[in-house]
This record gives sequence, structure tokens and C-alpha cells, in this order.
Amino acid sequence: MALEHLTKESFKEKVFNFELNKEWKFEGTIPVIIDFYAHWCGPCKTIAPILEELQTEYGNKIAIYKVDTEDQQELAGIFGIQSIPSILFVPIEGQPQMALGALPKETFRTAINDVLKVSIN
Repeated sequence: MALEHLTKESFKEKVFNFELNKEWKFEGTIPVIIDFYAHWCGPCKTIAPILEELQTEYGNKIAIYKVDTEDQQELAGIFGIQSIPSILFVPIEGQPQMALGALPKETFRTAINDVLKVSIN
């Protein structure tokens, strides 16, 4: 299953409408993971299949989105993306948390459990 790539417009609709809200206000209905990446980035390519596997395993309990930092420079700027991959974990309640680098699958699972409050069972 291919992961959805967000543009500025779809990001505002599904994650955070930064043009309307100064304070964080999540627009989604299920927790999300956002992969800020670039097509030339080696570590980004390493985690791409892991993210697809996680989306399959967790099904409709979470949504995983990708943001191409080359194409969507405004979104990358809003989140202060300095290095890629940068992974944003967005729970339903509370503040999102950023993780940097190519995380192993188990680290993703731990964050999904601890930050997003979603278990696979």
C-alpha cells in the first residue's frame, strides 16, 4: 500500500491548518506519522519500506504520510526541518513529537505505543 504524499493543502486539511491556528490543533481523527524526506536521501529510502509495513500492520489505527521536503519547502520550514529523515509522531491529544534519523522498526513500534497510544492488538 503506497503511503499518501501530503501537499500544503492536504496537510492543512488532514494534520494542522497553520494558516488558521497559531496554537497546535490536530485536524485528523486517528494518530498520524509524518515522514519528512527527500528522494535523494539514503536513510529516507531505508525507512520507506518499514513505514509501508507499519501502515499494513496497524491498518486503520494510524495514518502514515510523507512530505517531500524538496517539493514542500514551506511545510519543511514550518516544522524547522534541518535534517532528513525527520519523523513527526502526531497523537490525537497533546503535542506532536519529532524524531530524527532512520529509526529501526522496533523504535517506531515503541513510539507508536508510547506517543500515539496505539497498540497493534
